Amino acid sequence: MLRTSVKIVAVLVMLTLCAGSAWAAQAAKVDVTGKWTLTVQSDAGTSMPTTTFKQDGEKLTGHYSSMLVGEAELTGSVKGQAIEFTVLGEVQGTQIQLKFEGTLDGKDSMKGKLVVAGLGEGTFTAKRN
Repeated sequence: MLRTSVKIVAVLVMLTLCAGSAWAAQAAKVDVTGKWTLTVQSDAGTSMPTTTFKQDGEKLTGHYSSMLVGEAELTGSVKGQAIEFTVLGEVQGTQIQLKFEGTLDGKDSMKGKLVVAGLGEGTFTAKRN
C-alpha cells in the first residue's frame, strides 16, 4: 500500500512539473508582429524610423522605413526576450548595414543597441503602434 501511494505521489509531482514547464514556456512566448516606432540616438542625431515585423517562430522578417535610409527589408530573430535584426540600406549611393540588438520589455516595448557597420553605434527604444 505504501509503495502504491509513493508511486501515485511521484506521478502527481511529475505531472505538476510538466504542467508548470509548459505554462512557463507559454508565458515566455513573445510575438513582435506588427508596426513599431523606434527612437534612435546616434552620432548622426535622433531619428524615428518605423518597422513592420512579421514573426514566424524565432524567425523575424519585415520592413524598415526612415528619412535617412529610406525603405529597406529587415531580417532577424527573436529568442525569448532577446531580439536582433539587420537592415541593409543605401545612403547617398553607399550600402550600409544597421544591426539592432535589444531586449523586449513586456509585449509592447523594447530597447537596445544599434551598430552601423564601419560608421558608429547608437541606442534605440521602440514602442508597438
